[in-house]
Amino acid sequence: MFPFSEELQVSPHTQPNFRVGYQHIHQHIGPLLTPDRKSKIDKVAEGRNFANCVVLENIYDRGNASAVMRSAEALGFAQIHLIELGEKFKESQRTTAGADKWLEVKKWRSTEQCIDTLKKNGHRIIVTHLDSTSKPISEIDFSVPTAIVLGNEKDGVSKEMIAAADDRVLLPMNGFVQSYNISVAGALSFYQMYMDRLRRLGRNASLDSQQIEILKAEYYLRSLDSAEDVLRELSQRKALQ
Repeated sequence: MFPFSEELQVSPHTQPNFRVGYQHIHQHIGPLLTPDRKSKIDKVAEGRNFANCVVLENIYDRGNASAVMRSAEALGFAQIHLIELGEKFKESQRTTAGADKWLEVKKWRSTEQCIDTLKKNGHRIIVTHLDSTSKPISEIDFSVPTAIVLGNEKDGVSKEMIAAADDRVLLPMNGFVQSYNISVAGALSFYQMYMDRLRRLGRNASLDSQQIEILKAEYYLRSLDSAEDVLRELSQRKALQ
C-alpha cells in the first residue's frame, strides 16, 4: 500500500505538522541535488514496488533483519513490517548499508495486529514454512498484492501467522540441509517475486505516474540535509502558499 499523500511531511520526527506539496519539493529541492543523485532517485522511484511487502516476524539477530532489508531494497521492494514480540534483538555489527533510509518500515507489537492490517489492505499472506501443505514458491502468483513472511531463526513463523496464511511455500533445496539462513531465504524469495512479476506483468514496479512523482519528492527530501531549512524559509516568505 502506497503510504504517501500529495502533501509530504518535511520533518516527521520533529515537526509532524510541517507538510509541503510534492510539486513544490520538485520545484525547490530538486534543483539543489546533483544531476547524478537526481537521476538515481528518479530511476529508483520508477521501479519501486509497494504492492508486495516483506514481513519479518520476531527476528532475533538484528544483522539478519538488516541483511533481509538490504536485499528487499535492492530489488525494489520498499515496504517492511517488523513484528517485535518482546524478545530483545541480538546485536550485530552488520547494517542495512543505508537501505533503511529508503524503506518504509512499520513496527508491530503483535502478530495479530499485523495480520489484520495486511488483510484489510488486500494482501495475500505467504509464509515460508515446511509441511505437507507447502508448495514451491515458483507456483505463487506475485502479480497481486502479497506479503511474504519470514520467521524467527529458531522457530520459524508463528502458529498464528501459519493459520492466517493463504499459502505456505518452499524454497528450492536439493542438499541435506532443510533450511537456509534467513537472510539467504529472504534474498531467494525476493528474487522469485521480482522475476515472477517481470514474467506476468513485464515489470516489478507497482506505482502510477502521480505516485512516482510523489515518491521522487520524498526521496529528494531524504537526500538533502538542508531541505527542511530551505522549505521553511520559503514557507515563511509565503512562497509555498
